[in-house]
Amino acid sequence: MERTLGSDLHFVEAPSTDHAALPVRLIANLMLWQRRITTRHVLARLDPRLLADAGISEAQRYAELNKPFWR
Repeated sequence: MERTLGSDLHFVEAPSTDHAALPVRLIANLMLWQRRITTRHVLARLDPRLLADAGISEAQRYAELNKPFWR
């Protein structure tokens, strides 16, 4: 038996001025920034053979490593 949502259900996105959503967005951004920092540290430690296996050039690595954590 397959479950489906009825067409009478409507989901409304909370407006961006909703103060209750602010902590959730803040935590989500902090987690994203931490993940970027962590993956860039790993990228910095990859040797040329692993970079080649991943299809990443030295120029691409350099460009990624020079980005600030919020981008």
